[in-house]
Amino acid sequence: MNVQKIVIAGGSGFLGQCLTTHFNDQGAQVIVLTRGQERLENGVNYVHWNGRSLYRWKDHLEGADVLINLSGKSVDCRYTKRNKRLILNSRLESTRALGLALMKVKNGPATWINATSATIYRHAEDRPMTEANGEHGTGFSVDVCEKWENMFFSFDLPRVRKLALRTTIVLGKEGGAFVPLKNLARIGLGGKHGNGKQRFSWLHSYDFCRAVNFAIQNVNLEGVVNLSAPEQVTNAELMHEMRDATGMSFGLPNPKLLLEIGARLINTETELLLKSRWVEPEKLKQAGFQWEFPTLEKALAELCARDLFATKMSEPLAVH
Repeated sequence: MNVQKIVIAGGSGFLGQCLTTHFNDQGAQVIVLTRGQERLENGVNYVHWNGRSLYRWKDHLEGADVLINLSGKSVDCRYTKRNKRLILNSRLESTRALGLALMKVKNGPATWINATSATIYRHAEDRPMTEANGEHGTGFSVDVCEKWENMFFSFDLPRVRKLALRTTIVLGKEGGAFVPLKNLARIGLGGKHGNGKQRFSWLHSYDFCRAVNFAIQNVNLEGVVNLSAPEQVTNAELMHEMRDATGMSFGLPNPKLLLEIGARLINTETELLLKSRWVEPEKLKQAGFQWEFPTLEKALAELCARDLFATKMSEPLAVH
């Protein structure tokens, strides 16, 4: 399908900006629903919404080919009662508002993509989690993902193809986990976290955009889809590759207790580093997706060496 108009809810964050730039560069009309001010910037129309109420923002869904929802408070915070409530409600309310809007528009998008997270799977060191045989874990983060997906799939929209993207940790210069991990390596603190055996599933930000576009183009893909690179490494391997990429010959290890203290100081949680995410992108593989950065070594070499979006990539998107 030729994507001429795309609406991205929550497009002001790291992943949203990656997709906004990606589709805008390909000539698509991009509408970003944001809690910030309305503006036209670099050809992108930023439209104000509060993530809850239906009002005139829904009119922008008319004539759109695709709707992507990335809305939700960042999980990079301490899990206080207040933050837990905001993390959950911001995801449920925005998904509900978009679902209700789609039920009201006359000529709405044929594809609705909703973000979720690969953290829905259990702590896995024994085998990879696929869409078909992945086992859910327990705890707050898993509960959020389950309720988020349940809200998404609860809407009966016969003419709309729905995809829930269980995305792993995305590595990019624009934000996310890459920069702090790189900085740790550069100052000699790039050793393993905890025992280092926990699996680290990841995806380069460029392949994230390509995978989203691939899912849009491939009409046979629907339901839950894992977004991850085909290579998964241990945390110890991750930090070894990071040291190599940054030219640092050593890295002090980070025991669990030290990580707990550090997490409190910078108001975050250790789950992002210590949970073993072993995610297999089975559906993408079966559909024939080809990664530009299939290995962590290649991804980190590129991220540490030059600006991704200034680099000419080999595969253009099918957007006109």
